[in-house]
Amino acid sequence: MTEYEAVIGIETHVELQTRSKMFCGCPVTFGAEPNTACCPVCLGLPGALPVPNEAAIDGILAIGSALDCELVEHSVFHRKNYFYPDLPKNYQISQYDLPLCVNGRIVIDVDGEPVTIGITRVHMEEDTGKSIHVGDGGRIADAGYSLLDFNRSGVPLVEIVTEPDVRSAEQARAYGAELQQIVRALGVSDARLEEGSMRFDANVSVRPRGSAVLGTRSEVKNVNSLRSLERAIAFEIDRQIGVLEAGGRVVQETRHWNEETGATSSMRSKEESEDYRYFQEPDLLPLHVDDAKRAAVRQALPVLPAARRAGYAETGIGGRLAAALVATDGLGELFEEAMASGAGARAAANWVTGEVVAHARRMGVGPADTPLTGQHLAELAAMVEDGELSATAAKDVLAGVLEGEGTPAEVAAGRDLIQISDASVFEDAVDAVLADNADAVGKITAGDTKPIGFLVGEVMKATGGKADPRLVSELIRSKAGG
Repeated sequence: MTEYEAVIGIETHVELQTRSKMFCGCPVTFGAEPNTACCPVCLGLPGALPVPNEAAIDGILAIGSALDCELVEHSVFHRKNYFYPDLPKNYQISQYDLPLCVNGRIVIDVDGEPVTIGITRVHMEEDTGKSIHVGDGGRIADAGYSLLDFNRSGVPLVEIVTEPDVRSAEQARAYGAELQQIVRALGVSDARLEEGSMRFDANVSVRPRGSAVLGTRSEVKNVNSLRSLERAIAFEIDRQIGVLEAGGRVVQETRHWNEETGATSSMRSKEESEDYRYFQEPDLLPLHVDDAKRAAVRQALPVLPAARRAGYAETGIGGRLAAALVATDGLGELFEEAMASGAGARAAANWVTGEVVAHARRMGVGPADTPLTGQHLAELAAMVEDGELSATAAKDVLAGVLEGEGTPAEVAAGRDLIQISDASVFEDAVDAVLADNADAVGKITAGDTKPIGFLVGEVMKATGGKADPRLVSELIRSKAGG
């Protein structure tokens, strides 16, 4: 039986968070009333002329620089001609053979192994409007009628195109996650997949393993989550292998991913570049990016996710926790502030990626939107280290801080969670537990230390969890002769 391998290239569209659109002064908004953020330029009305958005150009140059691309000196806009209701001009202003950024790369980690994905190009274009198909399933084939909203028309849209270097659905998901983190770190887009400000098209083909000849590809359009990207590619790989093994031929086409059925379906035959009849946009001058501009863009780059993960891992917390701190906005900053305030790295990382993330998800907010600060975490760590709080009580105190009850000291006092570290205070409780559990005491006296944990638990129950378990254990050993 023939063994196949997948060959995958990914096109990612990222909407930039500029105040105004790419070629006009209309605001970039999400969720506004339909057709309230558009103008003659957005609608392609006669005589309306585009003017490039400088902030958007800065944004795409930042993305290209972060992806280790060459920032080209000379670039032009083109008209990409196609006809669809949500494209009022019947062409899209895009870039073709002279994009702003070329020949980059991104390194991802898959099961502990680095994989380099080449970046062919990063180019600028404008987004289309939005078609709303009213009917079962929200697809045009099932719609009774369709509505058009042009608020999104003209929003700055960056397209990032990879080389066909991806070899599995798992690699594709890792690539998408890394790219999303990079874009967010740059601050040029919120990259929210659920809102469409970042979305993927996957070009998938299969070929016999070891062959240098590319198979016929299909393009899965507008995938809007990392989970869906992985599932859609995995399905498409299996589908194409099944077609070939049955003696059929894979057809070059565009396919739709259905999240509910977990399958792709044919939409239309796949266009080639000549079908779009590209030609240079006559209403826009070429772009010139000089050496000073390129140097300024690279100098302004923040610390990128890969470097942040490496730096966090060097604190001794390991790669898994380091990755978790970078994966969610605000966690790394909270971790850094906690360490700067004196908290130990592992304790801070565990709290931030555990209880803090869980609370934020329950409340539907980001970590930065809670009352917790890094100073709070450092204070909490000190209270545990000084024996004022048990590990269990510390979690309760952290929950109180997250719920806005005050500082760790205030919450611990208010919830009566301060640990008793004076053995004389709970000695009577220890004596009572030992008297009630003579068999366990006998085993300890005979050299079997296993019952000690049970007895410590009984004392903790008797003291409402406030006795220092380390001191309790020492007292039990002393009294039982263990």
